[in-house]
Amino acid sequence: MIEITRRQTVGYRARIVAYLLALVMGFACTSLLIWLSGASVMEGFSALFEGAFGSEEAMLQSLVAATPLIFTGLATVIAYRAEIWSIGQEGQMFAGAMSGYFASLYLGGAPMVVAVPVIILAAMIGGALLGMLCGWLKSRFAVNEIISTVMLNYVIVYFLSYLLAGGPWTAEGSTSYHQTALLADNFRLPLIVSDVKLHIGFLLAILATVLCWGILKFTPFGFEIRALGANPTALRFKGVNVARTILIVMAVSGALSALAGVSEIFGVNYRLKGDVLTGLGFTGIIVGMIGGLNPFGALIAALLFGALENGSLYMSVLSDIPPALVPAMQGILLLFFLSASVIVRYRVRIRRASYV
Repeated sequence: MIEITRRQTVGYRARIVAYLLALVMGFACTSLLIWLSGASVMEGFSALFEGAFGSEEAMLQSLVAATPLIFTGLATVIAYRAEIWSIGQEGQMFAGAMSGYFASLYLGGAPMVVAVPVIILAAMIGGALLGMLCGWLKSRFAVNEIISTVMLNYVIVYFLSYLLAGGPWTAEGSTSYHQTALLADNFRLPLIVSDVKLHIGFLLAILATVLCWGILKFTPFGFEIRALGANPTALRFKGVNVARTILIVMAVSGALSALAGVSEIFGVNYRLKGDVLTGLGFTGIIVGMIGGLNPFGALIAALLFGALENGSLYMSVLSDIPPALVPAMQGILLLFFLSASVIVRYRVRIRRASYV
């Protein structure tokens, strides 16, 4: 008989050891894959390190790759601290990107100082509304949030496919790719470092991290979030409107996920394309879990995954590793990190069944 119980407290030392072991085991498995493919293991990891940290440009590109993961990681932290197991970060990110692009269609020649805040606000509203829909279904009809968020992910993604695959947002003359036309300069996020497209979204992500930490630690709403996860019945006895708290939590989580979509579409790609966002929401869930559902932990985890993502792009370029092998290696590393996060948070015991 397998018994799974949640650990009451988990020390930072245990977390660090678990994730270091996950990193070592992940690299051991990926090394085996590289060796079986006939490529050089040393060349492969040298290319990974070179792509992630080998130069100032590489490190800045790693920050660019980490930016959307910070937002989706924070979205996970807010929802999961309340024990609302949302899997909707992906759909809310798409909803934010779509809402921001929709707003840009009506901004015309508005100056950047006006257009960019409006786009960001519209995106956050779009993501928040989708999150609130899932929260309302949970609080009003007791619909499991895992089911509702996963289903709405599909709805949003397929609706975007309609808009881009010959729909009203398809770029004129575009046949081979589902994408919009290039965004005008006044709709693009201001750049901090133009050579690598490090934009103000990164600064917003740092600010969001600090705000989430402050809210969770020092505000009454942060207490409600923690209490909702620990004991919602006691929260009701204190006179707190639990349904309202669920709605706000999901709205905040959705708005944070939406900022990930804005950072990629309006800060890096400059056109709405579904494939450039795919997977960022789900990776953000792993980032939040690895970070121990702590905003600063999620920030550190996102920076690590951003470096791995950027470094992996160089592996097939600077070494003889087959390009198709790189995503498999990324998946293995993610799997080990996710397994470590589960082992850290839960105790698994195997008991011998007793027969009476």
